[in-house]
Formats: sequence, structure tokens, C-alpha cells
Amino acid sequence: MARAAVLGRLTWRVATVSATRQETAVARTLVLDVPGWPGHVAGQHVDVKLTAEDGYSTQRSYSLASAPGSPLELTVQRVDPGEVSPYLVDVAEAGDRFEVRGPVGGYFTWQPNDPAPVLLVAGGSGIVPLMSMVRARAAARSRVPFRLVYSTRSPATAIYADELRRRARDDRGLDVMYAYTREAPAEHPRPAGRLDTVALAEWGWPVDFGPHCYVCGPTGFVESVANVLVDQGHDPGRIRTERFGPSGG
Repeated sequence: MARAAVLGRLTWRVATVSATRQETAVARTLVLDVPGWPGHVAGQHVDVKLTAEDGYSTQRSYSLASAPGSPLELTVQRVDPGEVSPYLVDVAEAGDRFEVRGPVGGYFTWQPNDPAPVLLVAGGSGIVPLMSMVRARAAARSRVPFRLVYSTRSPATAIYADELRRRARDDRGLDVMYAYTREAPAEHPRPAGRLDTVALAEWGWPVDFGPHCYVCGPTGFVESVANVLVDQGHDPGRIRTERFGPSGG
């Protein structure tokens, strides 16, 4: 059975776009219908393959945004220049098809039966797999304490802003804080700037709570945040990271 499961994850399946949602000026969510999808765990990703009429194909990896058991969703931020993300963000529409393979990854995942408090730290589009965890928590009716610290350039670049506002209000035990690096609202408690040691100490969980920490974003951001968490005394074995570089798309 284990071999069959592995082979299933390595199988390319046809995904049909059933709906799209614009998240920001450069990010969009695609809701996919994937017959035979084996299911996934919050935090995993998929490979996406586009094939042109002349047979040329290219592929990229994208995190899953949806909770396990919900319709499959990818949230993609356009990378210029790029071969895949511009199509997914600007061109793909309901009825279009491409191939997906997965789910991929078992390290950067969260299960609702884990009772430990959770600290999520996102940089830019690194919010996507963390949103899958937030949604998985809600779907499981979990009351595990969650804190999300989301670093983004400005309110206009914040992905899932409306949903996060609603969930922070309605999902008991979920806290959401923003660190704006370029432009902060006038009423925001901190001026615009990088997510720093002071903010992480103020907004993160105390070390003696023993939280699981998930950090996702650009490589430099992830390394900086992970180092700060270790310096603050968090157990390195409880810090999980997912990073992406400037290339690709």
C-alpha cells in the first residue's frame, strides 16, 4: 500500500479550473477539480505542469492553500518574467486545464490532532501554506492556540486580507498580526519596517509554551526569522521552514 501511495503522488493528473478569485493586484486563487486526488495535509504543495501546443512543457511547485478535504486551491503570485505564474494569474479561467502532481512534502505540515500552540510567520506569498493550516484548524473545529505574524509590503499586498480579518474575529484562539515593510496604516501600532526581534518577541508565543513555529517566505526572510526565534530560546527542532528564491515563476 505504501508503494501505491507513493506512485499515486507521482502521477500527473488533469486539473480543471472551476473558479478563480483575485487576491491582490498580482495574486490570484485558482479552485481546481482534480479527479482521483488522493488528499493532502496542510502545508504540502503540488507540482504544476503546463504544456504548449508544440509539446514544450514547463513546471513549477506551488503550495496548497486549501484545508484537507476542501476543494483544491492554489494561490499564485505573479513573478516577472516567468513562464507559469503569469499564465495562472493573468490568463487561466474556468474550464482551462493543466496537470498537477502531488501532494508533495511531509516536513512542513500541521495536523489538527497536535495540541501544541502554533506560531505562523509569513513573508509575502509565504502566507499560502500557512493559510492552509489556518483553514485546517477551522475545519477541524480545533481550539489549538494559533498566532499568525504576516510580513507584507502594505495593506494592498496582503493576500487573504478579508478572510483573515473575519477569521481573527470568529475563529476562537486565532490571533493575526501584520508587519508592514513599506507602508503601514495610520492606526497600525508599529511603523513600517522589517519584522524584527522586538516584534517577534511581542507577537510570538513565549518560549516556555513550547510552540511549533512555521516560517515561510523568501530565503533571506526565513533565515532571519528562524535565527531570531533560536536566539530567543525556541527549540530549533520545533522550527520548521519553507523558503523560495527570487527565481522561478
